[in-house]
Parts: sequence; C-alpha cells; structure tokens
Amino acid sequence: MMLRAELLQDIVTDLRIAMSFVTILPVGPSKPAGNGAMARASWALPVAGLLVGLAGAAAYAIASRVGLPSATAALLALAATVLVTGALHEDGLADTADGLGGGRTRDRKLEIMRDSRIGTYGVCALILSFGLRWSALAAIANPWLVALALSSAHVASRAGLPAFMSLVPSARPDGLSASAGQPPSPSVAVAFGLGTFALVVALGPGKALIGLILLSLAGLILARLATRQIGGQTGDILGAFEQIGEIAILLLAAAALQMGR
Repeated sequence: MMLRAELLQDIVTDLRIAMSFVTILPVGPSKPAGNGAMARASWALPVAGLLVGLAGAAAYAIASRVGLPSATAALLALAATVLVTGALHEDGLADTADGLGGGRTRDRKLEIMRDSRIGTYGVCALILSFGLRWSALAAIANPWLVALALSSAHVASRAGLPAFMSLVPSARPDGLSASAGQPPSPSVAVAFGLGTFALVVALGPGKALIGLILLSLAGLILARLATRQIGGQTGDILGAFEQIGEIAILLLAAAALQMGR
C-alpha cells in the first residue's frame, strides 16, 4: 500500500514538473526540481502536451459554437495554445532559425540563439509555422476532428523530446536543456508509447505510422543540423523540434481528411 502511495506521488510530481516545464500554468512543485528530476519527468511531457492541445480545441469549439468561421476559430485555437505555453516553443523555433541561419561560427550561432531580439530568419520561421498550422486547422474545420488533430499533434510532438534529449548531446554546459539532464530509457519509452497511442487514436494505425516516420525524419534532420553547426541541442532546438512535429502532424491530419472525402 505504501509503495502504491509513493508511486502515485512520484507520478503526480512528474506531471507537475513536466507541465511547469512547457506551460505557464502554476502547477510546479513547491521545491525546485533537481538531481535529474526533469529528465525523469520527461515521460510526462506528452501529457502536458495533451493539456495544451485541449486548450486549443476548447477555444476552437467555443468559437465555432458562437458562429465564427473556421478560419477565425483556427486562429483563436492557436492563440490559446500560445497563451498556455507562453510561446515557449515558438520562441525556440525563432531563435533556432536565427542562430542556425544567421551565424557563421559555432560561438556566434549560440550567441544569436541567446539574444532576445528576433531576426529575419526567425520572423520567416514563425510566419511559416503559424500559417501552416492555421491552414491545417481551418481545412479540418470540424470541431471534433480539430480536437483530435490538436491533441495528437501536441502529444506526439512532445513525445519525441525525451529521445531527442537522450540521443543528442547538449551544445553548452548551461541553459534549459543542459539543466534538464539526459532522460533515462524508461522515460523515453513511456513518452514514445504515449505519443504513438495518441496518433493511433486520432489518425488510425496507418496514418499513425506515417506520423511517426515524419517525426523521426524531422528529428534526424534537426539533430544533424544542430550537431554539425553548434555541437548538439539546446532548449531552443527542442522548441524547434516541437514546432516542426506539431506542424507535421496537423498537416498529416488535414491531408488525411481531404483524401477521405
């Protein structure tokens, strides 16, 4: 009985750590997470992603219920996810685009990625990210299908983060990614299982397999770019990975719906 209570407490703690890591919700533990706690809790990142996706789905459903067109509802859904996350991943995408695209040396790229200002590459990356996600949601249109697509996209895009963190070394000794640590194998496996389950539920087995392939390819390409240019991954690189994965799954969901009509 005591072991069950301790296990439940550990699960709740991991969930709180993961949600405080990727959202602005005040649910973090009262004491700072240390000693690899974030790495261990990384299995719960897909669960945190589910909450973000559901927030976007709720915004879309409300907008549709009051008679707003699908294009407007899609924009409000994206706004809701950005509010919940504090634009954490969008910031990572912009910094990654500016750093990898604008710097000539490794040190300069890392310096640019830490700069709070946004450059041309970052602006273009954000426009593409919002445009692709918005168009996918607007095309899906049906609130229930939008909920499935958003939830699976936010779950699956975060399900690959533990594996990415485990396989790609940190580019610098400090920063968000370095402080999080290297996730253990059980956390990587659980996160992968949660992401796969979400994709199967939302898209079916066949499309889920395609989604996993797309996420794997995105991770491999980004990992190669990051390793060659800055020597590994950073918190910004992780944010970029989430954004790319989210885009890929939403586009896949929209394409699947169009082919099914």
